[in-house]
Amino acid sequence: MGILKAARTVEIDAPKSRCFEIISDLENTPDWQESMISAEVLETDSDGRARMVEIKSDAKVRQVTSLLAFDYQPEDSMTWEQKKGDMKWLNGKWELEDLGDDRTRATYSLEADTGRMLGLLIKGPVQDKVKGWLTNDAAEGLKKYAETD
Repeated sequence: MGILKAARTVEIDAPKSRCFEIISDLENTPDWQESMISAEVLETDSDGRARMVEIKSDAKVRQVTSLLAFDYQPEDSMTWEQKKGDMKWLNGKWELEDLGDDRTRATYSLEADTGRMLGLLIKGPVQDKVKGWLTNDAAEGLKKYAETD
């Protein structure tokens, strides 16, 4: 059993509303988040936002698939919880903070139990690399996409 817990915060030269628009457009997340291979929306909520999504990610040591349930707190945050997948359990969150002058502080955080089999692959220095890869990729990807698009 290996518990992964990581977070990354970036400051973005884009309004909070723009950042929320990007993170909540889950089907297009693989366009700016390199570690995400695909995102297939299986169910939407009453506002038309993705509710249940099957996501395939590159965890560096192998490809990981998760069925995630998403909840939105427009324009402040978005959370997700794994309902089924390769991890024993997985929770994540985007938090957005308005810094004024069309600037946003975005924090991406993950917490997961990799389970026994994946835990054997992701341990020691490899675990630190995987945590860095996943959180830096998401946070820096959002920053780059929001500032250039």
